[in-house]
Formats: sequence, structure tokens, C-alpha cells
Amino acid sequence: MTFLDRSRTVAPPGWSRWLVPPAALAVHLSIGQAYAWSVFKPPLESALGLSGTASALPFQLAIVMLGLSAAFGGTLVERNGPRWAMFVSLICFSSGFLVAALGVATGQFWLVVLGYGFIGGIGLGIGYISPVSTLIKWFPDRPGMATGIAIMGFGGGALIASPWSTGMLETFGADSAGIATAFLIHGLAYAGFMALGVLLVRVPPDGWLPAGHRPETAPRRLVTTAQVSARNALRTPQFWCLWVVLCMNVTAGIGILEKAAPMITDFFTGTSAPVSVSAAAGFVALLSLANMTGRLLWSSTSDLIGRKNMYRVYLGVGALMYLTIVEFGSSKPLFICCALVILSFYGGGFATIPAYLQDLFGTYQVGAIHGRLLTAWSTAGVLGPLIVNWVADAGERAGRSGSDLYTTSLTIMIGLLIVGFVANELVRPVHPRFHEAAERKTRAHQQS
Repeated sequence: MTFLDRSRTVAPPGWSRWLVPPAALAVHLSIGQAYAWSVFKPPLESALGLSGTASALPFQLAIVMLGLSAAFGGTLVERNGPRWAMFVSLICFSSGFLVAALGVATGQFWLVVLGYGFIGGIGLGIGYISPVSTLIKWFPDRPGMATGIAIMGFGGGALIASPWSTGMLETFGADSAGIATAFLIHGLAYAGFMALGVLLVRVPPDGWLPAGHRPETAPRRLVTTAQVSARNALRTPQFWCLWVVLCMNVTAGIGILEKAAPMITDFFTGTSAPVSVSAAAGFVALLSLANMTGRLLWSSTSDLIGRKNMYRVYLGVGALMYLTIVEFGSSKPLFICCALVILSFYGGGFATIPAYLQDLFGTYQVGAIHGRLLTAWSTAGVLGPLIVNWVADAGERAGRSGSDLYTTSLTIMIGLLIVGFVANELVRPVHPRFHEAAERKTRAHQQS
């Protein structure tokens, strides 16, 4: 398996850095299928007799494992390189679908949770962080844009997976056999697509810089020229402020995303403009498009206005969008527009955070630091769906219906975004005592 060694992925002279984003997209567009999970929720609930809360478990566990595997695997990704990481992601993500297919076919829901949630979630985490530090090294002149390109694929995965999954369920049926067949095809097809990224990815030679780029030698406000190790980053208040910022922003977005299809259906049940199943799937695809577009648009904007200002927009304007839904959500165009803005901020937050980390901690171990920060995503992956599903289930038991099922949970999201806004305001430059001494950093780099 020397093909997977980091030394085998060093780019030869003349290699175009613009070939690396497609490699990242091949992986991220595949694992981004996770955002289309809501398409499978109603059929699974019907076929296996599950509640809304239970049918969210595979998705929730997948997000938990994403954060945990990214946290524990971040250092391995830095050491072994992106090709190794993409290959591990391919094996875990694809086999997770195969195990889930077996679980649905045999009526064993725990196998669905194990396959899609646990095994597939590991593939999500390793695949998610696999290209991030590599892209930052290829694009030191535009780090926000670079990470936005890659992470855009994760947000856009559901744009492909949602109509594709809906079509397969219509073709094969929404019973256990049809769902199992759809899962099987997903696993095999994504394995082939992710293999393209494994073959194409490269890392730049040591000391490489793009033509005309001159690294900054003087630090700017919230943009350091020093380096901080992953171990020291965990000791800084800045890391934990950003942890809260990411957790709150993700919780507010993922709660809608996980229940998007049934939510818009419930919101307009009993009105003059009910939402059909196919229209709900189209709404999921629109959210995916907003998620994907926001990752590139807002992260690129952060290169111009700064990361802290960008998060002020995500969290502050996002809270206003939720308030608008709560007060005026009976208007379908207004509901859809606000949801699209929220999901664009949700995606933008993911794409901007690696560049925010680089600004504060340098490039030395930014991939490992990013992996550790994604434990905030694990927490949010439980909180968001739990809040929305638990409140909705409780509302159904109390006899509520329509938009009344979600008023309380959406109000909670406003509060969480305000907490994130305050945490972002507390971010300050990292104290020099956490910086790596140049000679110690060089020695550690040589040993790795």
C-alpha cells in the first residue's frame, strides 16, 4: 500500500494546484449525502415502525462520529497525507451503506445505526478533514476561498443525493426491499466516485509558494504569523470560543436540515398550498444548493472582510431569519427564503472556520486543530435534531399540528445563535506564550 504513502503524493514540478479542488470535491460531494438523510426518514419510519426521533438516530450518530473521528484522526491525516485519509473514508463510508442495507433488508434497525451512523460516520469525519490542510497549503493567498471550494462539495452532496434517492425509492419502492436496494447502490456508486479523489490528490513540495505570492511577515489583528501546535491550541480561550461559535451555528442549521422534508410538509398542512412529497424533496435540494453556495460565497467574502465580521453576519442575521420564520412563517415564499439564508450561513460557517483557525493558530497543525474543533459538530449533531424532533413529537402528543409543532424549537435556535454571537465577540489574538519556538517547530516537523 505504498501508493497511499504521503511521499507518493508530492506533486511533481509544474503540477497545477487547480487539480486539487476536484479531488476534494470527489470526496466531499459523496459524503455530503448525509444531508439528504431526511429523504429516507418517512420511508424508514413506515417500513420499520420508527418514531421521528428514532429515525434521526443514524444521522445523529454519523455526525457524532464525524466529529470524534476528525478529532482523533486529525493528527493521522496530517502525518499520513490526504490520499491515505481519502482511502480510509472511501472504505468506511461505502461499507457503512452496505451494512445499513443489510439492516433494512432484515428489519434490524440497529444495523442501520451501526452501518450508516457508526461506520459511515467515521468515513464522514476522515473524509471531511482529508483535503482541508492540503488546500490551505496549495492556496496560502486565498485560504477562505480554497476551503470553501472543498467544503462546498459536502454542502452540495444532497443536491445530487436528494433527487437521486427519491427517484430510487419511487423505482424500487419505499418498503424495506426498496430502501435496502437504494442503500446498496449508494454504497457502490460512492466508492467509485471517491476513488477519483484518491487517485488525483497531491500535496505541494516543501517550501512551495504560488507565483507572485509573498507571505506576510508582520502580524495583523486576528491574523498571526506565529505557529501554535494542536496541543497548545486546546489550552487557549480562543479555541473554546470558536468551539462554541461553531456548535451554536451548526445546531441552529442542522435541526432544520435533518427534518427538512417533513418540516415543510407539516408547516403548510391544512393550508391552501400544501406541500407534496416530491416538492418536499425539492426543498431539501434547494437547501443543499444554499448550503453549497454559502460555503464558497461567504468563505470567499471572509477573505475580504475578515473572519470575525463574517461570523457576526452568520450569527446575527441568522437569528433575525429565525425570528422572521417564527413571526411570519405562514408565507411560503418567506419561509423558503429565510430557510435558504439560514442554510447558506450554516454552510458558510463550516467553510470559514478552517481559515479562522489558520488566522489565529497558523498553518503548523491547522488540520489537527480543525479536527479537534469538529467535536463541536458532534455535539450539534445531537442537539439540533434532538431539539427539533423532541419538541415536534411532544407537540404531536399534545395535539398540536402544522407550524405549531416547531415554534418552540425555532425560538430555542434564536437563543443559541445569540450565545454564539457573544462567543465570537470574545475572540482575541492568541497570547505569545502559546506560540511554538521556531527551532522546536522545525524539529517536530522533521520527526513527523
